Amino acid sequence: MPVGLHTFKYEIELPGDMTRVICHGSLVNQTAGQLNDVVKPLIAAGGRIVLDFKDVIFVDSMGLGVLVGLKIAVSHQTKCTLELQHLSPRVQELLRITNLLDLFKS
Repeated sequence: MPVGLHTFKYEIELPGDMTRVICHGSLVNQTAGQLNDVVKPLIAAGGRIVLDFKDVIFVDSMGLGVLVGLKIAVSHQTKCTLELQHLSPRVQELLRITNLLDLFKS
């Protein structure tokens, strides 16, 4: 069943030495806080964090703001990294036109 426009779900996997947050749905005004609430404690714990966006269908300005905020939080931690994987062409283009693509390159 497809995830709706204003729905966001996630699963957390712990393969090897990383934490993978598999995201589904939309990262928008109504849902972006959920991602923030999930990832902030992971940043505090340190390590490699991968946000898997293979099933993210839409990101709005609030979603972008949360991603930037998380990346800034990671930059203050010496033993933590944050990566985005499996971005759709639409999300890649959004990051490119907002000049944020380089911020999230590993």
